[in-house]
Amino acid sequence: MRIGAFYFPADYGIDIAELARALEDRGFASLYVPEHTHIPTSRKTPFGGGGELPKRYSHTHDPFVALSFAAAATKKLLLGTGICLIPERDPIVTAKCVASLDQLSGGRFVFGIGGGWNVEEMENHGARYNTRFKLMRERILAMKALWTEDEASFHGEMVDFDPVWSWPKPAQRPHPPILLGGESDYTLRRVVEYCDGWFPRPQRGWDIRHERDRLRRMAEQHGRDFRSLFISVFRAPPDAAALAEYRAAGIEEAVLEIPDQSRDDILRLIDRYAPLLA
Repeated sequence: MRIGAFYFPADYGIDIAELARALEDRGFASLYVPEHTHIPTSRKTPFGGGGELPKRYSHTHDPFVALSFAAAATKKLLLGTGICLIPERDPIVTAKCVASLDQLSGGRFVFGIGGGWNVEEMENHGARYNTRFKLMRERILAMKALWTEDEASFHGEMVDFDPVWSWPKPAQRPHPPILLGGESDYTLRRVVEYCDGWFPRPQRGWDIRHERDRLRRMAEQHGRDFRSLFISVFRAPPDAAALAEYRAAGIEEAVLEIPDQSRDDILRLIDRYAPLLA
């Protein structure tokens, strides 16, 4: 099981290239960064974590720009979005971003995706909360066409374009792995329909084998080979016993959170995390 890290690349935080080098030097396998294009000041949508929305949500760099700097500073570190808000992104532009980063990094990109939670944020992009997952599905299917076809077209209810040329194609074939965040049965159906893996967050009272088997059952119900699916646990506990359970359950990746702290505190923290990589 590989161990990765998750960090909000805030404009006031540690330099993303320095963080990426530090993670690679210590043996971490991956670095994931999230996406928020902006945060509406209305704050009508409550923060899922409770209380005030942390400052980092409105100060984060664009994920593809941040990961490009991380890619240039490293050689082996996998580079992922955790998560990219697909309802807020044009699929043709995003397909180009993904393919460019994957090719220029030597095939090191992992495409973590999700529908988002901030209603006003997605509405500012012309997306609607109640149709965001339908939109996400069509945009991902359209991107797959752009990555894999020389003359790609897509005709859906929410995404529609006639044949186009779009290069570069991703270095990974047919495309970088697509991991979907979320914990519901609806999420699992979407994973087995059009994704390559599941990106859940541990919940209170979670049993990792039970969750793994939930995905297995969903795959079997929909005719998908469970062995083709990847499980990466997002915000995994930095606890040796819990990670040992993940390994024993056959989980492929655990992603530890790097909190919003000073540069020196972050470097000390990942030094404390390093023994967990063994």
